Amino acid sequence: MGEQNTFIWIAVFAILAALVNGLGIIAIYKYRKWAEKAKIYFMCFAAGMLISIPLMLTLPRAIEKNSYAGFVALAGFLFMYLSNKIIRYKTKEKTLTFGMTAAEGIGIHSLIDGIIYTVTFQASIFIGVLAASGLVVHEFSEGVITYLVLIKGGVKEKTAILYAFFIASLTTPLGAFVAFPFVSKLESPNLGLMLGFVTGVLIYVSAAHLLPAASEEEKEHSLSAFLLGVALASFIVLTELL
Repeated sequence: MGEQNTFIWIAVFAILAALVNGLGIIAIYKYRKWAEKAKIYFMCFAAGMLISIPLMLTLPRAIEKNSYAGFVALAGFLFMYLSNKIIRYKTKEKTLTFGMTAAEGIGIHSLIDGIIYTVTFQASIFIGVLAASGLVVHEFSEGVITYLVLIKGGVKEKTAILYAFFIASLTTPLGAFVAFPFVSKLESPNLGLMLGFVTGVLIYVSAAHLLPAASEEEKEHSLSAFLLGVALASFIVLTELL
């Protein structure tokens, strides 16, 4: 029953992520000016949550389960950093990116998001809900950017909607559902290592993925959106710890 309950939580948030991503795609197609402005605030708020949760919650819990989790967290960060470098080298492009610079990169990133949902919910429902909430928020901006990348690559507008949905939206639940049978069988020490790896990925997504891109398009109140994300995550975590 417990495993089934965990899977339901994973499925709900993975599908929600796909829907929010799709909303970003539709918004940039129909309301381009508003969507380009709004994506900055989504990115900043998500960055605030995704830098706070790993440092205050997921890394300490991972180390509780396995004392080597900190090393694996570093490996997770380096994995994202190096894979991003490879994709940049392959595409030879720097524009319209918040860490991934082409549809291929965004697809891989979304697939990893789905795996993160599975690992964090397997660790605990509380950790899963917090981490997944931050990831779901950033899906809007990811949908916007995926569509823009495809348009810049010469794809027609209506075709770009379909491609963006397959590349960025559906890959998240796919990653979650494929990973679940494997992650659900992990014992606590190995789950600690996986949670450590996810911590490194989340820190990368926030510090080297969302914030630099948001800084390039600095808007009024973007700092407030970031601090609001930090404050909300901190409040929720402190409420649980006290």
